[in-house]
Amino acid sequence: MKDRYRAVKAVLFILIFLALFRYAIGQPTGAYISYNHSENKTPDPADYLNTSGGTFTTMIISGVTQNLRWKAYAGNVTGVLTLDDSGDYSIYQWELADFEGMVYASRNDSIAWDNIECASPYNITVEETEMNHTTTKSDSINNTFAYRTHKEFYVGSKIIENSTCQSTFTWVNDTAQTPSENATFQEILLHDGTNLVYATTIDNDELGFNTNEYDFQMILAEKGVAGYPNTRYYFYIEVQ
Repeated sequence: MKDRYRAVKAVLFILIFLALFRYAIGQPTGAYISYNHSENKTPDPADYLNTSGGTFTTMIISGVTQNLRWKAYAGNVTGVLTLDDSGDYSIYQWELADFEGMVYASRNDSIAWDNIECASPYNITVEETEMNHTTTKSDSINNTFAYRTHKEFYVGSKIIENSTCQSTFTWVNDTAQTPSENATFQEILLHDGTNLVYATTIDNDELGFNTNEYDFQMILAEKGVAGYPNTRYYFYIEVQ
């Protein structure tokens, strides 16, 4: 009887442990933004021509126009690893000086992280319609995230296999990166069954788009049409 009691007790302990473990698995958490500075490109000055009357001039005109259908974010990350209960009481924390992880952004403030997976072409088309993007244009979401190249990573306990989702790579030192699973600042499109989620890798103190060092860079779609309010994005972070 004692052996049977011990066996039943052991089984119950294992079941309780597994139940607690299931609900205690770390997931991305809402990010706290402590610094915010936005800037815009200054329009280039106009060139001019002063030709003689009676002449006929052929010319090539080029220009750089700020894309109102996208906005960019870059910055640094701080974080801790913690052991907390459901009431946010900590039993222990680890300060992180060098870490990996992901930064996420979505138009929704409630993401079903257990359902996260690669965004499908249909998911992307729906988002393009919502954001007033034209699929066939070069700056559409689909054509901007034109690659299927990225490293393997975890979202909570869910693995995203390498090079399975649509991705893009923000620039380094004012130069486009060559798509690679080893490149810095990879950005990947995910979906939770309802919401599109942008995910970018955390790369500690890497050379960024303007020669400064950043931990992350990402671009997010915007409607870019007069009369529409700016699109609010919610940011999440997961460090390892």
